[in-house]
Amino acid sequence: MSLGINNKFKIFGVSVNNINYRDLSSAVNDAISSCRKITIAYANADTLNKIYEDRSLVNIYDNIDIIHPDGIGVFLASKYLYKENGMKERFAGSDFYEILTAESIKKNRSFFFFGHTVKELEKIQSRFPDLKINGLHEGYNFSDETVIEKINKAGADILIIGLSCPIQEKWISANKEKLSCSVILAVGDGIKVFSGDKIRGPSFIRKIGFEWLVRMLAEPGKNFSRYFFGIPLFIIRTISNGKTII
Repeated sequence: MSLGINNKFKIFGVSVNNINYRDLSSAVNDAISSCRKITIAYANADTLNKIYEDRSLVNIYDNIDIIHPDGIGVFLASKYLYKENGMKERFAGSDFYEILTAESIKKNRSFFFFGHTVKELEKIQSRFPDLKINGLHEGYNFSDETVIEKINKAGADILIIGLSCPIQEKWISANKEKLSCSVILAVGDGIKVFSGDKIRGPSFIRKIGFEWLVRMLAEPGKNFSRYFFGIPLFIIRTISNGKTII
């Protein structure tokens, strides 16, 4: 069942599309087939905490066409704030990236990957030999002009951007009109889903919404503060003024 790409709810003043995998896949298909440009980013608990603390980011996110929900935190927050008008289905960005990859291989869509290291990006090519990859560029020590020129020369259908939040969203907002690709998708650390380096845990852990715990235990130095402190903070903020902050 399609939920409709225009169905939205707000958390901390940010409009989040209340969509499922089919809706987002359809939006990607429509953009490519009609040669129309769309920009896509995600909203998870960590992202929304950053937006709560820096209100200038609301305008950046408002300048992106589709903000898809990501993770159990946003799902539960939407249910708490909007009851039956909240999310009908859980949405995990990592699962969508796998769906997108499989569909793109079937439809011979082309990709450009921008972010993280060259070594990690090269793993994508070896992991998906049938995926049409027109270009790669690391996410460190780059100039906007060089990257944009390289992306446009590659002529890819889909640009995957794996910089950190909110760097990638700011980059998209500033440069989207200069890019020729149809789909511009911010994935953050999700670029490791494509390379196979993303720590996700077994499927039953994902189904009950505890994938974040697996990542925290596997990489405590990187993820402990984000989850151990960030999740309770997100809960408190959602309960106190999740709908009222502007």
